[in-house]
Amino acid sequence: MERTVPSTASEEVELYLRTFYSLLRTTAEVQIKSLEEVHMGMNSLLHQGARHNAPDLSALIYSLLRFPDVLSEVNRVILGQSTDMFMRHGILDVESWTPTQARARRRQCFYDGEDTLACIIASRSDIDDIVPMLTAYQIEWNKIHRLLQNVGEDLLSEKTKPGSDRKWSALASALSMSEDDLERLFILWKDDFLSRLLTIKQKKCRLSIRLLNRSLSEYRRVTNTWWEHIETVYPEILERPLYFVSSNPHSIINLMSGFAIRHQKELLDFLDQEANETLRKEWEDIQTQQVRSNQENFLYYLLKKFTSVPEGKETAEHRKDHELASGIVRISPKRSFEIEAQIIDLSKVSDETIDPRLCVEGIKELSASDALILNIDYPLGMAAYHILAQVTERVKQVLGIYMMGKAATLNGVVGDVMISNVIHDEHSRNTYLFPNCFVAADVIPYLIYGTALDNQKAVSVRGTLLQNMDYMDVFYREGYTDIEMEAGPFLSAIYETIRPKRHPVNEIVNLYELPYDLGILHYASDQPLSKGKNLGAGSLSYFGMDPTYAAAVAILRRILSQESARVASR
Repeated sequence: MERTVPSTASEEVELYLRTFYSLLRTTAEVQIKSLEEVHMGMNSLLHQGARHNAPDLSALIYSLLRFPDVLSEVNRVILGQSTDMFMRHGILDVESWTPTQARARRRQCFYDGEDTLACIIASRSDIDDIVPMLTAYQIEWNKIHRLLQNVGEDLLSEKTKPGSDRKWSALASALSMSEDDLERLFILWKDDFLSRLLTIKQKKCRLSIRLLNRSLSEYRRVTNTWWEHIETVYPEILERPLYFVSSNPHSIINLMSGFAIRHQKELLDFLDQEANETLRKEWEDIQTQQVRSNQENFLYYLLKKFTSVPEGKETAEHRKDHELASGIVRISPKRSFEIEAQIIDLSKVSDETIDPRLCVEGIKELSASDALILNIDYPLGMAAYHILAQVTERVKQVLGIYMMGKAATLNGVVGDVMISNVIHDEHSRNTYLFPNCFVAADVIPYLIYGTALDNQKAVSVRGTLLQNMDYMDVFYREGYTDIEMEAGPFLSAIYETIRPKRHPVNEIVNLYELPYDLGILHYASDQPLSKGKNLGAGSLSYFGMDPTYAAAVAILRRILSQESARVASR
C-alpha cells in the first residue's frame, strides 16, 4: 500500500547509527571518544546539553540509572548474546564474575572486579540502547571531571549536604548546575555521593566497547535457548491454549495471586516500623478517603519493599508457596537474556483470592479451563520480535496477545494511559493498522490520577536517545503522540502468524483480520518535549503504580472474560 508517513529518521541520527555500527564490525575495542562528536551532532532530545560546558544532569542521570553502579570503575564494556558467546571468544569465566544490574534496565551484566563489564544482549536494540547512553555518560562525566579540578577539598567534605550553609551553594556553582540539580545527584548516590565525586575528580572517563558477534542467527539462537528452558520447566505449555502477555514481573502476579491482600496485617506491621512518614501518611489518607488512591495498589507497593529487606525473607518464601498453590509458576532465565517468564493456570483461578477488580461475570466457569497465561517481563525493542516469533511457532494455539509498557507522550502527562490503533515501526518502517481490543472505558474505572487516551497513534523507535527535535516534529505533525520501543516489533511477529511470508518493509499493513484477541496499552513515563519531564529527571515511584495496575487490571479482565465465554461456549 502507498506510504502516508514520511521518512522520519533525521540525517544526523542515520549518520550516528552508520558510524557506530561500522566501527563495531572490528574485532578490537572501539573507543567511545571516537563517537562523541557524531553523538553531539545528533542533537538528541534527551541530551540537549551535550555541547554545553555545563553538565546536562537529566542526560547523565538517565544514563546512570540504566547502567550498573560499577560502571564508574569500568574502562571497557563487552557485549555478547550469551555466556557461551563470551567463552567462544576466550572470556572463559564470565559467569564467575560478580552479577550486577542497573536500576532501570533489565539486562544481565557481570563485573570482573577490575575494569571490565560484560553485558548479555538480546537483540540489536540493546546496541542501539547501550552505545548512545555510554557516550552520553562519558561526555557528562568528563564535563564534571573538568569542573572538579577547580573545586577545593573544603567543598568535597562530608559536611557538604543539601540544606547546609554556603558550601552546598558554592559546590553547585562550581559545577555549573543549580542546587536542585546537585541534590538530584545526592539523592541518586546517597551515602556514595562524596566518594563518587572524588572518583570523577581523580580520573577522566575513557570507555571502550566491543561487540563479540553481530549475526541475526545468534539472537535467534539465544531466544531459542530462553524458550527451551521454559519448555523444560513447563512442558504442558506446548499443548494448551495460550494467552500471551508482555508486561512486568509483578503486576499480573500480584493481581492473580492475591497474596498481598491476604497478608495485609503483616505488611501494615512493616509499615509501622518503617521510618517513612510519607508512606504512613499515604495509608492513613487512603483509609480516611482524604486522598484518591487504591488500597490494593498500596499493598502491592508495600509487598515489594518488604520482600526486598532481610525481615521480609520469610514472607517472600511464603509467597512462592502461595503462588504455586494458585497455579502460578515463575521461570527465571538461564544462560540467556534477563527476561523472566510466568505461567498461570487459569483452571486454578479463585474469585476468593484474586484482586477484587478482576471478578468478572462467569469467572467460576474457569475451573473447566484448559488455557494458560504466559506473562513475560517486557523485552527491549527487537527482542520482542524474536520472542513472540518463537512463542507463536511453538505453542499449539494462541487465544490472545496483550502488551503493556512504558512510553513517552507528546500530548499527555506522566501517568496517562495511551491506547493506540496505529503504530509506525522504525525497525521495519511499516505502519501497522490493527484492532486494539481496548478502549478508554476499559481503563478509566481503575485509573485514579491519569487520563485514558484511546484512538492514539504510536511510533516504535530504535532507541531512547536516537531522536531529535526534527524527528519528533515529523511525527507530531502526522498525529503520532506516543513514543515507545516494543509494539512495532511485536506487530511484525504477529503479521507472520497470519501471512505466508516474512513481514514487509516500508508498507502500510492492515491487521484487522486476526484470528485472536489483540490489545496494546502504554502508560506515560516521559514527556520529552517538556524539559526535565523524563525518567532521568524523576521517577514514577508509588504513583507510577496507578497507570501500571489500571492497565494490568484491564488486560486481566479482558482475558478472564474471554476465557469464561470460551469455556461456556464449549
